[in-house]
Amino acid sequence: MGKTILEMKGISKEFTGVKALSNVNFKVEKGEIHCLVGENGAGKSTLMKVLSGVYPHGTYEGDIIFEGEVQKFSKINDSEKAGIAIIHQELALFPDLTVYENIFAGNEIRKGPFVDWNQTVVRAEAMLEKIKLNINHESLIKDLGVGKQQLVEIAKALGKDVKLIILDEPTAALNENDSENLLRLLQDLKNQGITSIMISHKLKEVLAIADKVTVLRDGQTICTLDAAKGELSESLIIKSMVGREIDDIYPKRTTHHFGEKILELCNWTAYDPKLGRNVVENVNIHVKKGEIVGIAGLMGAGRTELAQSILGNPKGYKLQGDLFFDGIKKVYRHPKEAIQAGIAYVTEDRKGNGLFLIQDIKQNITVSNLHVISSQGFINTNEEVKVSNEYKQSLNIKAPSIEQLVGNLSGGNQQKVSLAKWLFAGPKLLILDEPTRGIDVGAKFEIYTLMNKLIGEGLSIIMISSELSEVLGMSDRVYVMAEGKIKGELSAEEADQEKIMQLATL
Repeated sequence: MGKTILEMKGISKEFTGVKALSNVNFKVEKGEIHCLVGENGAGKSTLMKVLSGVYPHGTYEGDIIFEGEVQKFSKINDSEKAGIAIIHQELALFPDLTVYENIFAGNEIRKGPFVDWNQTVVRAEAMLEKIKLNINHESLIKDLGVGKQQLVEIAKALGKDVKLIILDEPTAALNENDSENLLRLLQDLKNQGITSIMISHKLKEVLAIADKVTVLRDGQTICTLDAAKGELSESLIIKSMVGREIDDIYPKRTTHHFGEKILELCNWTAYDPKLGRNVVENVNIHVKKGEIVGIAGLMGAGRTELAQSILGNPKGYKLQGDLFFDGIKKVYRHPKEAIQAGIAYVTEDRKGNGLFLIQDIKQNITVSNLHVISSQGFINTNEEVKVSNEYKQSLNIKAPSIEQLVGNLSGGNQQKVSLAKWLFAGPKLLILDEPTRGIDVGAKFEIYTLMNKLIGEGLSIIMISSELSEVLGMSDRVYVMAEGKIKGELSAEEADQEKIMQLATL
C-alpha cells in the first residue's frame, strides 16, 4: 500500500433536481480494502456507479483518476477494460448456465471465430482454485447457494484481469459462514495485490476487514478513517454516518405488559409438494398481545416458510395442525383472508415481492387497504394523498414527495414504505421477515423505535432475523428453528448468541 490507485475529485451528480453527490472526494491506495459507509441515500452506490461507468462521463461533474490517468468511461465495458469490476447487490449471473460459462460470459476465450471451450474450462478451474471455491465447474448456477454464487461473481471479475473490485453489500443476503468466507477471500485477494472497495452496512464486518473507511452523508464526504492510525471505532463511524451519537442502537422499552395470546400454532406442519418434504414440522409457538417474538435460525431453517404458512398459505403447502388467532381456531385459505383477519407480513424481498417499484409512494402505501379510501369503485385521490403524507411524516420517509417512484428510493426508505403499506391495513399481528436487511444503522434505529412504538399501542410482532444481535436486542422471547422444527425457546433474559447458535445447529 502507499501508492494511490484511484482518486475521485469533486464528483457531483444530480437526478431531476435532486443532488445525489456534492463535491465528493474519494481516494484509494493500491492493495487495500477500503470500505464505503453511510446511511441509505448517502450516495455510496451512486458514487460507485459513476466510477464503473453505469453513469457515463458527461452525466456528472468532477474527475476520475485511475492509475494516474484521467478516465472518461462511457459504459461499464470501458471501466472493465481499465481493470475495474463492480459486483452489484443483485447478482448478474445466468442461472441456467454452468459455472464455467458464467465466469467467462461476455469475456469469451476464442480460437479464431469460435469459443475455445477447453481453454475456458481450464481457466475457470484456475479461477475457482484462486478463490478457494471447491465446486464442479459444470454445476448450474441455479443449483448453488447464494454464498457460492457471490464467489462465482468474484471469479468472473478475476477472469477479466481486474485490478480494483467493487462490492456493493456483498454479504447482505449471506449467512454468517458464507459472509466469513467472502471476507477471508477479500483478504486473500489483498495479499495478491488486488484492491477492493466494499459498500457495507454491517459495521462488525467493516471493522474486521477495512484498512480505511470513508463515510458519506447526504451526498458529501464526511471523513476517511485509517485503521493503521487507530481511528476506526463503531461509535465514531456511526456518529459520522448519522451526524449524532447513537449510544444504544436497540432502544429500550420502559414497560413490558403482555396481554392474551394473539396467535397460537399447535402441531403445525407444512408440506411442500414441489420439494416433496415438510418445510415446517410439528411447530408449537404462541405470541401474546404487545410482545415481540424473535425467530432465529440459519438460512433454510424454515423461518420464512413458517411465516408464509400462517399468512394464508400463498405457496400452496399441505397444512396440518391448528392455528388459533385472537382465541378462535382459524383456517386461512388465501392471504386475503389472513390480512382481513389482522395478520400482515413484511417480506424479506422488498424489491421482488414487497413493493411495486415502478409506482409511487402513495400507490404502494394504500394498495393494502384500497376500500378504505374508495367509494363506488373509485379511489378518493384526496384521501390517498392525505393518508400517504401522514405515513411519510410519521415514518420519516425521506423523499421529495409521495409522487416519488419507490424504485428510486434508498433501501431504508423502501423498507419504511413497505411497513407503511402494511400498517395501513390495520394489523393486529405484524410478521417482519429480515426487517433491516441491507439498510443502514440510522434507518435501523428508526425501525426499531417504530417497532417499540407499535408494541406500546398493542400490536404484536414476529421478527425473523439472521442478525443475532438484532434478535437479542429487540425480542421478548426467542424461538430457534432448524430443519423446519422449533429447537428451543429462550426468554430475553436467558438468550445469548452461544445458546441460539447451539440450538440452530442441532
